[in-house]
Order: sequence, then C-alpha cells, then structure tokens
Amino acid sequence: QVQLVESGGGLVQPGGSLNLSCVQSGGIFINYHMGWYRQAPGKQRDLVATITSSGRTYYADSVKGRFTISRDNAKNMVHLQMNSLRPEDTAVYYCNGLRLITQQNYWGQGTQVTVSA
Repeated sequence: QVQLVESGGGLVQPGGSLNLSCVQSGGIFINYHMGWYRQAPGKQRDLVATITSSGRTYYADSVKGRFTISRDNAKNMVHLQMNSLRPEDTAVYYCNGLRLITQQNYWGQGTQVTVSA
C-alpha cells in the first residue's frame, strides 16, 4: 500500500519561506512522477508543481520563480521550497504520486500553509 506523508506546513508572514517535504512508502519511488497540489477554502484543488522520475519539472504560472520542487530518489522524498510567500498561497498542500505504469494517483493527507501578517 502506497502512503504519502507530508510535513513542513505552518504559519508564515508574507515574503517568508517554507519547505514542504513528502515521504513515500510502499512503492518503488522512481516509478512515480511526483507533484504538489493545493486547495484553498471553497476552491478546487490546483496543481502547483511536478517533477518526473528523471528530474524534469513543471510549475504553475502563479509560483514560477518563487517555488522549487525537488526529489531525493535515495530517500523516497519530494520537497517544495516556497519563497516570497503571498497571502494567496494560503491553502492545504497535498503531495501527489502518479504511478507511471498504471496511471494511478496517490495522495497525502495534506499540510496547511497559512501566509498572514
């Protein structure tokens, strides 16, 4: 059973930084594309960033230049470094793993990020 567990959320002032981490268990990590999504209250869940097993990245326009996604295949982890945070970045952030061979999605439980003065 694949499990994804996020950590690193919290409260930060505008302009601040946070680093989110997600660790996967129960699967072969390199067989998954990994990503981060977020969902603000009353809104749909939106893609933030993804990273392929080979390290190719994609970012939503709203976070380009501010957020960086990375993965450590030896530790089965994916990270999201978030800089220059804005109040509109406030959301629950979810780790996602897409198993390539089956196209099945797996989700973490989410971690709250709040950007407020």
